Amino acid sequence: MTLAYAVVRGEPPDVYAAEDIDTLHRVLAVEVVAATPGRGLPSAVRQQICDALLEERWGDAVVAWMDATGSVIDVYSSGLHVWTPARFAEDLTGLELQLRPLFDDGD
Repeated sequence: MTLAYAVVRGEPPDVYAAEDIDTLHRVLAVEVVAATPGRGLPSAVRQQICDALLEERWGDAVVAWMDATGSVIDVYSSGLHVWTPARFAEDLTGLELQLRPLFDDGD
């Protein structure tokens, strides 16, 4: 299984993962953007972000939030591999290890 994920830069950084990029955008919009106190943003910017959220334009809301706050979210649509016991079965590990490049002595 491969997940979409995002890193919200900070100390410490926050990491969010979802089954697909659309779900990830929604999670970021609700859990990060909508959690921001509105009084800290200029009224017009706050309204722009609220409108994007209410219209379910999750990506637009996240981008507007980053612009307004100076915060950075790195979003990756694939590449985070989730290893499950079924996918990485213990009985195959010994054989798989022997087929890895480390075990090829070049002879």
